[in-house]
Amino acid sequence: MAAVPDRARQAFRILQVGFVVAPILAGLDKFLDVLVDWDRYLAPVATDVLPVSAHTIMVVVGVIEIAAGILVALRPRIGGYVVAAWLWAIIVNLLVLGDYFDVALRDFGLSLGALALARLAEAFPAGGAAPRPATADRQGA
Repeated sequence: MAAVPDRARQAFRILQVGFVVAPILAGLDKFLDVLVDWDRYLAPVATDVLPVSAHTIMVVVGVIEIAAGILVALRPRIGGYVVAAWLWAIIVNLLVLGDYFDVALRDFGLSLGALALARLAEAFPAGGAAPRPATADRQGA
């Protein structure tokens, strides 16, 4: 049976790969619209406030998502928190839009995974090395 650190390392790697691949693919698709017409997910208030089209906003969103995926690859401890915050911003947008509540719920679940990745990355600071030993001040954190 695998030791707990091995399982934790595997969980860390699974989450890291997922949160590298998904944001990069979703970000790239903002340029291509192969998966879906992303513009329909943008609350109209965004185009009311910003002097650009919905498509232009979504292209910028794509760039941010690609950057977030790269950040998770290079610095998962920071990237996990960035992806979680980004997902919360998407959730707020969907709630303001008043539609796609199922997608908002899915994104909330994804944000929990991103938070778990960030927490696991604290245990594997070198990207998968042996976990750091717990100290008295970190055990309750």
